[in-house]
Amino acid sequence: MLEHIIKFSLKNKLIILLFMGFVVGFGIYSLTKIPIGAVPDITNNQVQVITTSRNLSTQDVEQFITYPVELEMANLPGVVEIRSVSKFGLSVVTIVFEDDLGTYLPRQLIAEKIKSASEKIPEGFGTPEMGPITTGLGEIYQYILDVKPGYKDRYTTTELRTIQDWIVKRQLSGIPGVVEVNTWGGFLKQYEVAINPQQLNAMNISVSEIFEALEKNNSVAGGGYIEKTNQAFFIRGEGLVTSLNDIENIVVKNDGVPIYIKDIAKVGFGSATRFGAITGNGEGEKVLGQVMMLKDGNSKKIIEAVKERVASIQSTLPEGVYINGF
Repeated sequence: MLEHIIKFSLKNKLIILLFMGFVVGFGIYSLTKIPIGAVPDITNNQVQVITTSRNLSTQDVEQFITYPVELEMANLPGVVEIRSVSKFGLSVVTIVFEDDLGTYLPRQLIAEKIKSASEKIPEGFGTPEMGPITTGLGEIYQYILDVKPGYKDRYTTTELRTIQDWIVKRQLSGIPGVVEVNTWGGFLKQYEVAINPQQLNAMNISVSEIFEALEKNNSVAGGGYIEKTNQAFFIRGEGLVTSLNDIENIVVKNDGVPIYIKDIAKVGFGSATRFGAITGNGEGEKVLGQVMMLKDGNSKKIIEAVKERVASIQSTLPEGVYINGF
């Protein structure tokens, strides 16, 4: 057999030369299409079901959230392993599937089971959700929202966190291959109403009445439309709160004399409870952004796209603030 191949090759040098040229050309083309990554993703085929709860202890999270979710996922086809972590206010259930099922079929199967699992969790304890389509090796780009010298006193960590969440994060979202942008550090800005218990008792008002007043006075309602000649005028009731003053002037009770929020409470800016912080270069607290890549994505191309977007975002940031990639 080998002798016939050698004879054929010697008699048809041009054909063999063209064939070898095709093989070399195809090899060079294939080389340019190979996804290149610093760390190959060897994570098994897994999906995480994450449930957050505000104030449940570890034992309650395990009993009322983690166990019902594990029980529902146990009968899914192709399941290799189920493991979980229960912490204060957090439940993470990891379901490992056979590799042959692919990436999206397991998520479809879990989506069908999440609804039945939610019905077994007591109301108000939390709603289970699937984690993003990424892995622990999907962290492809990290950056700090930094401040230039001379502007250090102008921005607080709360303001930097707000810039990250409302400007940077939203512009980084939507890049092909980017599945999630996480934020770490800083203080999450909130509107806070600090109630005075003595004034509540004096005016015979309950805390639930304050909650109800705040909810009802922060909404938008549609009312159809009115036709006039060749025009249509749309009716809407706009009651969205836009400032601290709007909150202060919400009426809680009206028995001839209106009682406002400002009469029984102090309104101001605060921050959500946090369980950690980010520091850098010995300069104190920082605000960090983390770009997560879609599972099995081409990390080289996605990182290049992220860097291009970061360069365009720089011009939209407030004076003195810049994205410091590390």
